[in-house]
Amino acid sequence: MRRIVIVAIAAAAATGCIHVGSESKGEKIETFRLSPPTIEAGAATPRVDALAVSRPRAAPALDTTSIAISRPGQAFDYYEGVRWAESTPAMVQQLLVQSLASAGIYTAVVTAPTRVPFNQLLDVELRRFEAVSDSDASPPRVVVQLQFTLVDAKRGQRLGSGVATGEATATENRRGAVIAAWEQAMTAALVETVARVRESASATPVPANPPTAAAGNPPPASSSVAQ
Repeated sequence: MRRIVIVAIAAAAATGCIHVGSESKGEKIETFRLSPPTIEAGAATPRVDALAVSRPRAAPALDTTSIAISRPGQAFDYYEGVRWAESTPAMVQQLLVQSLASAGIYTAVVTAPTRVPFNQLLDVELRRFEAVSDSDASPPRVVVQLQFTLVDAKRGQRLGSGVATGEATATENRRGAVIAAWEQAMTAALVETVARVRESASATPVPANPPTAAAGNPPPASSSVAQ
């Protein structure tokens, strides 16, 4: 039986505190979107092919716009009055695309599914993406964990894999501080992921033939390409 996740949230807008309590109707929702880190392009010339990044798989408790918090002995709760601007997997997918594009490893980095031809696919699972609180009084610790596999899209061959984890403790139990901790944890996980992808890509020869759209899979009706 699937465990029911209890939505429990509250916010003190006047003080900026961020709490957990019961959800109230009609309260103004403030949305947040994390930013990609600044990643300098490497000295090597970009590979003359494209990388597609999959939408991260995630447990139902994380596949939401709600901002998750876990406490000892309890299921996930969610902060009230604050949301991510888009679902967590969609936001993480865009952050991966932007980070990998700025790294200059490939000539193009796109979101999957896509009509853009690509040779390699980054398959991603979002394993953790929550604030962890030991008590209501103490600032939470944010944990982000990505499991990823770089795949040769034509041959279905694994080129590299790893788990990237970022953690950061908020300086105080306030909205701005908690979101800042999320930025730090997400940045650490992204930087580690980019480094591992760069390492795997550099060890893989560039294919002689141009890539094909979706590596033999039928193209979807729409696509999203990193700018």
